[in-house]
Amino acid sequence: MTTEERFERMEHFTAGVDEQRRKDREENRQIWRNTQRQIDDTQRQINETQRQLNELSIRVLQMGEEFRESDRRLAERIEQTGDRIDALAAAIGQLTARMGIPPQPPA
Repeated sequence: MTTEERFERMEHFTAGVDEQRRKDREENRQIWRNTQRQIDDTQRQINETQRQLNELSIRVLQMGEEFRESDRRLAERIEQTGDRIDALAAAIGQLTARMGIPPQPPA
């Protein structure tokens, strides 16, 4: 093999190595772009989930306040109903006393 043939072979080999490196570099760039796209998509999903969680937390706090207010109103109504029942029982007792009906023991 002559020196010229060796140089041609080395040039051919070097050209093949250069071509492979170019392909690898392009493939790596594509992988990097795809990875960046996936990271961006994931970050958008995380941000959207966080936004939804924030809205849900606010609504839960609002509902808690609404429930406390409802409980307060219910306790008030129960107390009013108890007062009305007591007043009704007292009125019935007074009525029966005026009518001369002896009180009955509770059953």
